[in-house]
Amino acid sequence: MNPLNHVETLCMMDQPYQTGPECDRLFDAAMRELTEYHCEHSPGYRSWLEQNGLDAAKLASLRDWSALPPIFANYFKRNLLLSKTGEDALELTSSGTTGQKSRMRYDERSIRAAQRMVDRIFDHYGWNTPEQPCNYLLLSYEPAGAITLGTAYTDQFLCKYAPVNRAVYALRHNGKGNEFDPFGTIRALQEFAAEGLPVRIFGFPAFLWFTLERMREMGVPPLQLHPDSLVFLGGGWKTHADQAIAKTELYRRLGEQLGLPDARCRDGYGSVEHPVPYVECPHHHFHVPAYARAYVRRTSDLAVQPYGEPGFLHLVSPYITSSPAHSMLLSDLAALQPAERCGCGLASDWFELLGRAGTSKSRSCAIAASELIKES
Repeated sequence: MNPLNHVETLCMMDQPYQTGPECDRLFDAAMRELTEYHCEHSPGYRSWLEQNGLDAAKLASLRDWSALPPIFANYFKRNLLLSKTGEDALELTSSGTTGQKSRMRYDERSIRAAQRMVDRIFDHYGWNTPEQPCNYLLLSYEPAGAITLGTAYTDQFLCKYAPVNRAVYALRHNGKGNEFDPFGTIRALQEFAAEGLPVRIFGFPAFLWFTLERMREMGVPPLQLHPDSLVFLGGGWKTHADQAIAKTELYRRLGEQLGLPDARCRDGYGSVEHPVPYVECPHHHFHVPAYARAYVRRTSDLAVQPYGEPGFLHLVSPYITSSPAHSMLLSDLAALQPAERCGCGLASDWFELLGRAGTSKSRSCAIAASELIKES
């Protein structure tokens, strides 16, 4: 019998937002399975759990996975934490040319597990269209050589759901690094509108907003992209937080200037330390898929918060064998909400992001990227 049978069964579930007792039992079994795996294959993990009050007997009966001691995501900015299968595995990093980088290793089964989750969610929303070629605007780093940056890796992966007719990067490689190219980005959108194929726009929201602003400043008339176009964003504003605007305003401007329906504008949440996909529903809420569980912890003492109360986001998923990163405490502030407070029809909890905690030294990929936006 496969020692990770429950893990594989959970990660291959066809319905990404399935809920109910059977799903809960499978999730519990998969979490126990994976935690026991890391006790055997990740040096020091078993003793670390015991030091935090979780021995084998308690693990065998655990149902509330907020009780599994989390690892702080910022730990990966200073340490490479590996199991045996992570020693010779794909390494992805979180930031660009500046700032501290998180380094994560993903063995083949772990990265495939995360990618299958994305497959199921794109199927769920009808975004997997292998018969429909698209033009792509990638609001991320133009790769030079091997792709090791997490966001660039993700954007390349997302291009598989519709054939690439043409792809344009907003962050062009100039031989020394990357720089934001607003004029090339605007020209690409104009050409895409004229060509008439659906357009898929992936990447950092800040670049999209600055493109829309530059179009308005230049008097570029509104464009009408194909109605089956899709905007799927990820990341944040970071060093341009003083210029950040609400997603509702960004989506409104996408309708106004690019002719995109609100339902075709979505945000995604994830990180190189925890690449499980959290994707906005049509009501623009991040529902937790069946492959994960979410908690919120009070910033003062890390106590688990009830619905609606703010704190650090704690995400749990039994997908990864290459690192004991299946219980992750992030630096993002969030509030967890029950499904019925959304109304989209999904039965899983969702969370709203409230901002990022930490110091200027804890810089993410989006921080490094946002610095490429010129004020002029």
